[in-house]
Amino acid sequence: MANCIRCGRQLPPLTFGKKICQWCVQHEAAQRGEEGDDAIQPVMAAPWVKREASITLTRVLFGANLAVFLAMVFRTSNPLAYINPLQEFSGQFTVDWGANWGPRTLSGEPWRLFSYMFLHGSLMHIAFNMWCLWDLGALCESLYGRWTFAVVYILTGIAGGAASVAWSPDVPSVGASGAIFGLAGALIASFYLGEFSLPKVAISGTLRSLVVFVGFNVLFGSMFPGIDNACHAGGLVSGLIVGALIARVAPEQGRPLRRAGVLLFMVLIVGGSALGVQRWRASGIHFGSAMDTQRSVDRMIAELQKKVQQNPQDASAHYSLAHAYFNKGQFPEGETELQRVLDLQPQNARARMDLGAAYLSQEQPKEAQEQFTRLVAQEPNNANAHVGLGMALADQSNHEAAINEYQTALRLEPRTRDVYYRMGISQAQMKQYDEAIASYLKERDRSGDDAELEDALADAYQAKGMQQQAQDARSKAQQLEDGRRD
Repeated sequence: MANCIRCGRQLPPLTFGKKICQWCVQHEAAQRGEEGDDAIQPVMAAPWVKREASITLTRVLFGANLAVFLAMVFRTSNPLAYINPLQEFSGQFTVDWGANWGPRTLSGEPWRLFSYMFLHGSLMHIAFNMWCLWDLGALCESLYGRWTFAVVYILTGIAGGAASVAWSPDVPSVGASGAIFGLAGALIASFYLGEFSLPKVAISGTLRSLVVFVGFNVLFGSMFPGIDNACHAGGLVSGLIVGALIARVAPEQGRPLRRAGVLLFMVLIVGGSALGVQRWRASGIHFGSAMDTQRSVDRMIAELQKKVQQNPQDASAHYSLAHAYFNKGQFPEGETELQRVLDLQPQNARARMDLGAAYLSQEQPKEAQEQFTRLVAQEPNNANAHVGLGMALADQSNHEAAINEYQTALRLEPRTRDVYYRMGISQAQMKQYDEAIASYLKERDRSGDDAELEDALADAYQAKGMQQQAQDARSKAQQLEDGRRD
């Protein structure tokens, strides 16, 4: 079967010598101003056509993300620390600014599915996302028009946020990457299914670049921990759907009602998906609300007790009840509920991690060591499990073994917070003061200034006889403590 010599489309059967497809015939007629009402599909403006310079929505989004990031930086105690591209905001700090975090998002603050798109965790994070937004956003806005682009960006970002909170409700999520993956998905679907004013060769090159972009980021996300792959997947899938619908049902911008119908249909899809996530994580919502607002704890405990009585096999209800007990200070009851979770789900890593942490907080290091040892055996590459085991060993004065666990955690996840600080404490206990000082300084470079860290550093300097350095560190610790009280 022959192909069109102009665009490369496959010609229909029984063409008998024709070399140009019907679409190209209609296209050329349109270019000459001869197009009639029987055109196969109205010609879409080429997204590469240069237009008069104006303040595009892409630039507005770029500026909004940058402004929010700068505002976050200047609200920290040490803004200069964030010149380091790898310096990250703490999870609690991002939650305070509107991060997508299950306990809040799913318990009365659904606006976080929107606000999280404008927050970023580090300079490297926002730099990469804004680079992608600048290119993909301009192309997508030119293709779809400003308002369709805005709806696609927001809807796919919300879809990515819903996927993120469904997959990891207890991990704060920030970044524009869900919406950016949504734009990539919409463009891929539109380039594959739509009709354009440029030859197939030009479209194929852009389509190939988009596919490579998505493939590289998926591979990159699978290799490095801390990347929200669920958010990327949610944005990409929703983008593919909306891009396909626009390309097939409402490609022309001159028919706003048809385009609005497509977008409204997509709103229903995304909204229904978000509602499904809310229902799925129902017991976690109650826990998050109780833990976050510090209200109605007794009522929540009674509700969860009734729930586990009705269904003793509901591990999620036992888990939520455990944390409700912890919130009230009833640690033995909470530990009992976590143990029931593990009886029902022996491979539940989160419950085992929480149980080990509960034992540590209650100064039961042997019990904590047992839980973390099991978790390390179950998940050898779990950096947090190695940190927990190191803390349990350090509490039993087995500092050499603790240091080994901390070093393992850093090999697995170099960005793990507070590990150098804890390792420095163990090194100082073993009178390895040079190593302790080096560890404290690495923690300060990574996490910024902290009063407790400066006090520990001062003690190490004092033990080495470095009086001036010790005095400087103590003065800095006092300043930080005074600033915290202010």
